[in-house]
Amino acid sequence: LVDASTLKKEVAEGVDIMVVRELTGGIYFGKPRGFGTNDKGEETGFNTEIYSAAEIDRIARVAFEVARKRGGKLCSVDKANVLEASMLWRKRVTAIASEFPDVELSHMYVDNAAMQLVRNPKQFDTIVTNNIFGDILSDEASMITGSIGMLPSASVGESVI
Repeated sequence: LVDASTLKKEVAEGVDIMVVRELTGGIYFGKPRGFGTNDKGEETGFNTEIYSAAEIDRIARVAFEVARKRGGKLCSVDKANVLEASMLWRKRVTAIASEFPDVELSHMYVDNAAMQLVRNPKQFDTIVTNNIFGDILSDEASMITGSIGMLPSASVGESVI
């Protein structure tokens, strides 16, 4: 599919990335959420990004197992420089890494990861991230082949991995 990519052939050729995205939590499901009015009387909309340690640990273990079966590299993508939910994400993924000494863990902020996916996608093997970042990055990664509909994807439970 390299000829269908909008990226230069030498950038897209040989790319093999797996994105493990948490699908049941985060900002899409966090509460409180809704509409309101601020102090100035302006209409507002709000959502809550929330993760428990158990939710993060679950998807981190899945991602480490996937990475172990692939190239042995896992990149955890977050925004831990400004978001508390991402700070917990990074802390928990780092803690789970001790259970997988054969997998090389790295961390990357989501804005840098988005740029790196089009700049040098071959640097990635397996990516693990939260729901909203995974939604965006998996769509972006699929475009390396030229279309969102040209790669396999699935929502699976732990028993499938």
